[in-house]
Amino acid sequence: MTGGKVYLVGAGPGDPGLITIKGIECLKQADLILYDGLVNPLLLEHVSSEVERTCRVAEGCQNRRVLKQDEINQRLIAAAREGKTVVRLKGGDPFIFGRGSEEAAALRDAGIDFEIVPGITAATAAAGYAGISVTHRAYASAVALITGHEDPTKPDSSLDYEALSHFPGTLVFYMGLHNLKHIVSSLIQAGKAGETPAAAISRGTTPFQKTVQGTLQELPDLVQEAALVAPSLIVIGECVSLRDHIAWYEQKPLFGLRIGITRAEDQSETEIQQAIRLGAQPVLLPTIEISKPADQAPVDQAISRLEHYQWLVFTSANGVRYFMDRLWELGFDSRQIAHLKIATIGPSTAEALLAYRLRADLTPPQYRAEALAEALKPLVAHQSLLWAGANRGREVLQTELAKVSATVEKVVVYENHDVAAWNTESLRLLESGEVDWVGLSSPSIARNFERLLSDAARTQLGKSIKLASISPVTSQAALEAGLQIDAEAKDYHWDGIFAAIQEYRSLNS
Repeated sequence: MTGGKVYLVGAGPGDPGLITIKGIECLKQADLILYDGLVNPLLLEHVSSEVERTCRVAEGCQNRRVLKQDEINQRLIAAAREGKTVVRLKGGDPFIFGRGSEEAAALRDAGIDFEIVPGITAATAAAGYAGISVTHRAYASAVALITGHEDPTKPDSSLDYEALSHFPGTLVFYMGLHNLKHIVSSLIQAGKAGETPAAAISRGTTPFQKTVQGTLQELPDLVQEAALVAPSLIVIGECVSLRDHIAWYEQKPLFGLRIGITRAEDQSETEIQQAIRLGAQPVLLPTIEISKPADQAPVDQAISRLEHYQWLVFTSANGVRYFMDRLWELGFDSRQIAHLKIATIGPSTAEALLAYRLRADLTPPQYRAEALAEALKPLVAHQSLLWAGANRGREVLQTELAKVSATVEKVVVYENHDVAAWNTESLRLLESGEVDWVGLSSPSIARNFERLLSDAARTQLGKSIKLASISPVTSQAALEAGLQIDAEAKDYHWDGIFAAIQEYRSLNS
C-alpha cells in the first residue's frame, strides 16, 4: 500500500443526523471529500477540507460535468497517491447499491489503503421514517433488498420475479420509480397478490419526504397522482399496513418547511439541529460574522481593572463567551470576577454563563435592553458597571442608568461584521421561492438581511417567503428596513421564533 488513504463512507439517506460517529470523524480528518449529490450538504458545513461534488447523472448537477465511475475511481487513486486522506462520501451505505465495492476493488488494484465505513441504508431508514417496519414477528421474518434499476448493459434481468413473488417477507426495491409499472406487473404475473399492501417513499428521511400507500396493483397510479420523484423506495408486504398506526415523521410540527437561519454560520449549529428536530430543512443565510476584536488592549485593560466595578453586564451569549475566554487567555479564571454581580439580558445569555459554572444575579422577565435597564436602576445607583458587548449596539444602558448616577463602561469583546453575500444555492432557494420562512434574530440581522436580498428574492417576500422576528425591537428594525413581519416570538430567542412559526402554521392551516 502506498500514499494516502481513502475512506468509503456511508452518509445515510438524507437526515444529516443519521451519519455514524465514525463517519463524522473521517470527515473531520479528511484532506479531500468527494461526495455524491444525494448527500445532505449540511454534513459539509463544518468541514474545513476541500470538497468536490461528483455527479453521476445530469439531473440536479447544475452545470457540473457528469463523471463516469472510472473517472471517480481514478480521482480517488490520484488524490491518495498525493498523500491525501480522502473521504468518498456516498448516500446510504456504500455497499448497498452504492457501487462502493467497485471503488474498493479499484483502490485495491492500485495498491491504495482504504477502509469501509458503513452507513444507514434507505431500506431501514426511509421505511422507518415512513412508519413502516420491514420486519415484524406477526408479518415478516425476512426482508429482501432489490435494485429496481439494474445495469443497463446486462443482456438479461437477474431478477427472478417468480422467486420474489413467493418470498416469505418484505420486498424493498431501490431506485424503482421509473420501472414501477414493470416491477408491479411482473410480480403480479408471477403470482404476487394484487391486494398486497405496498408503499412508495420519495425523498425519505428529509423534510420533503412523501409517502403513498395502497395495494400493489394500485401503487403505480398512486405514485403518478402524487408526482413522486427520486430518490425513492418501494416497500411491498404486510408490514406496510403498520404505517396507519405508527407513522410519525411527517407529523412533526414544522415538517416540510424550509427555514432560513440568519445567525453567524459558525454559531448556528443549535438552531440547525432544532429546525431538523422539528421536521424543517434549515437553509443557512448568515448575515453577520463574529470575531475577536482586532485590538484586544481595551478588553485587557478592563480585565486589569475589575476591582473598580460592582456589576458585570452581558447582553448576548457571544459577550459571555468572548469575555470569559479572554479572561482565561490572560491567565485568570472565574475567581477574578467573584466580587461582581452579573446581569444578563435573557435566558440564552444566562445559559451561556452556566457553561462557566456562573449564575446570573439578574435577568429581567423581558429580554430587551430597556427592561434590563429598568431592572438595574434600583440596584446600581452611584455604582460602576462593566458592559462586555459588541462593536455595535444601542446605547440604552448608558442613557437610562445615568439617570440614577450609575456609570456604564462598555468594552468591545467581540465584533459583528456584515456578510458580503450568500452562497449560490441559498440565494437560488430564496429567488425561486423555495424558502418558506426566514428567522430574524436581531435588529442588525434584519437590516443586513434586507441588504443582501437580490431583486428576484425580494419579489418573493410576502408571497412564498414569510419573516419571523425574535422581538419587538427586531420587528421595528425590520419595518424600518422595509420588511413585513409575519410572526413575532413571544419568548425572545430562537426557540421562540420556531414556536411563532408553528403557531402561525397552526392558525392558518
